Formats: sequence, C-alpha cells, structure tokens
Amino acid sequence: PVGSMGNSTSRLYSALAKTLSSSAVSQHQDCLEQLDSAQLDPIDPKDLLEECQIVLQKRPPRFQRDFVDLKKNAAANHRPIRVMQWNILAQALGEGKDNFVQCPMEALKWEERKCLILEEILAYKPDILCLQEVDHYFDTFEPLLSRLGYQCTFFPKPWSPCLDVEQNNGPDGCALFFLKDRFELINSANIRLTAMKLKTNQVAIAQTLKCNETGRLFCIAVTHLKARTGWERFRSAQGCDLLQNLKSITQGAKIPLIICGDFNAEPTEEVYREFSNSSLNLNSAYKLLSPDGQSEPPYTTWKIRPSGECRHTLDYIWYSQHALNVNSALGLLTEEQIGPNRLPSFNYPSDHLSLVCDFSFNQDPDRLL
Repeated sequence: PVGSMGNSTSRLYSALAKTLSSSAVSQHQDCLEQLDSAQLDPIDPKDLLEECQIVLQKRPPRFQRDFVDLKKNAAANHRPIRVMQWNILAQALGEGKDNFVQCPMEALKWEERKCLILEEILAYKPDILCLQEVDHYFDTFEPLLSRLGYQCTFFPKPWSPCLDVEQNNGPDGCALFFLKDRFELINSANIRLTAMKLKTNQVAIAQTLKCNETGRLFCIAVTHLKARTGWERFRSAQGCDLLQNLKSITQGAKIPLIICGDFNAEPTEEVYREFSNSSLNLNSAYKLLSPDGQSEPPYTTWKIRPSGECRHTLDYIWYSQHALNVNSALGLLTEEQIGPNRLPSFNYPSDHLSLVCDFSFNQDPDRLL
C-alpha cells in the first residue's frame, strides 16, 4: 500500500501527469526541445517510484529478478558502474504495428506502461542507461530522467516506422543517459550506420566518458540493428560499420568499451561473430551467466505474433574483456514468470527483457591485451 501523497509528491505528480497527454505534446516538440531541463527541480527517485506505484496499483506487482555475482577476483577498488540495456518497445509500434495477439490493448496504455518502464529503471538504478525504440523521449524520458540527475542524448531513426502509425508521437530512436555526478562527457558521436556504403535507417550513439571516481576514460555505445529474417548480410554490414567507428573512437581499444544493443541477431549470425572476433577484444557479458561462460541466454525476447511464437536472443552488452570485469549480471525472467501469453503483458512493459550489469575497471588492462 502506498502512503498518502505529501506536497513534494503531489507537485511531482503534476510533473508525471504532464507527460500523459502525448498527442498534445507531439505538436509542441519544438518548444520542448528548447526547454532547459536544468531549470526544473530535481526529483527524488523514491518519490517518482511512489508516483508510478500509485498509477500501477491495479496491476500485478513487479517480478523479482536477482543479480548473479560473477566476481572471480578480489573486490574492485572503486564503486561498480551499473549499465542497463533495454529495448522498451516504441509505443506507436506496440499499439499500431506489432500485433501482440495475446496482449490485451489495455496492457499497452501509455499512461500505465510508461510507469512500468520507469519503475524498472528506478528499481535497478543504472549509472548508464541505453534504450532502443524510444518514441516518448521529449515528453517523458528526457524531462524526468534529467531531473533524476542524468545527462540525456537521443538520436532518432531517419525514417522511423512509428511515423506510419496514426496519432504517433514522433520517430523512435536510441537514447543514452548517464549520471552527471559519476561521469563527465568527453565527446559524443551520433552515428548513422551504413551498409555496403549506403546510409541506412539504423543509428548508434557513442560517448566517451570520464569516471569521476577513478579518472579512467571509457566509451559507451548504444545501437539497434535492422530487424527481420532475410536481412542477415545487411546487419553484418551495419555491425562492421559500427565496429570501424568504435575502433576509431577508442583508438583501437586503448579506451575500454561497452556496447549495448538490440542486434536483432541470434548468436548464430555473422554479425555476432564479427563482434566476438573483433580486434577490440570484446566479450558478451550475459554469456557469463551460463555454466561454462560460453553460451548466451536462451532468450531475451519472447512474444506471440499472428505468425506464431517468437523466442529469441537478440539483446547484448558487449565489453572490453581486457580492461573491464563483470562483477554481476541481472538474471532473466523465467518462463513461469513470463507466463503463457508471453510479453508484453500487464506485468511487463516490453517484448524485450532489460539486461543489467555491474562493471569495474581492471587494474592493469594493457597487460591483458
């Protein structure tokens, strides 16, 4: 049960409520983009979580997921860096295009689904948050997360499929958020991915950050590769282009790297092998949850469409294994938790599961290269 709302919460509630009327907002996107969020009052995450829980009180409670401790060596000499990767499902696509035949339309209502997404983010308190399929950036995520202390960056797809949906809220894209009290932005690149030298509709954001506590630099990147069967070679070309860009940004792996993304590719695909075998010396963090440390999870997305059930591993957090340790990773939802109607649902807001890892810097990264 949630306690009564005090003044601070009711003031906050109006901030949350203002993000509800999305169609009105999309007509005023220009004004919103000029709005300086730094002038808005900071929000206490506990207050925002309480607001979300009030909106969600008729829904079933959040699923319990536990972190798995993966530390094989002595404790790190700094606070770990928590990174969250999540394709949150664009609202326009969820309601207008994706045909989740077992998910009631009621479960997709933005007013509530937005609060489920925020609740998940607030529950895991990431230092860095990488999202795909964000089509409510200017009216929801940027205003709220900037007030929680995050620096926010958004790069929309040039031709977003959301724009084909009536009453859409603008294009979807990738978004990257980091806590300003933990990191300093050194440089930022918005990358439009190419395939066979042609510009494509897929994008990435890559930012070099300095960790305030250690003074160490690292690069964080977020991307979302082309979907659908039959586009494997295209995804492979996009992956090569992204790796080339990241080689340049990280000076050939001198700067440690974390790449979050919905790759739309199973581990059997060429693009996965490119990342595994890259000269950047990358490993996939979620492999470490398997008994032998060599296998990806059985699924990161599970949904039912008119064509049938789709259960795939498509989402990854790659990292420089010579320079970074994975201290822990968040376990996935079990089949029993997901339930027979699969995702999204009244319990869970997206058709993709969030991935969360805690990283620490190796003491002597060069020795391991």
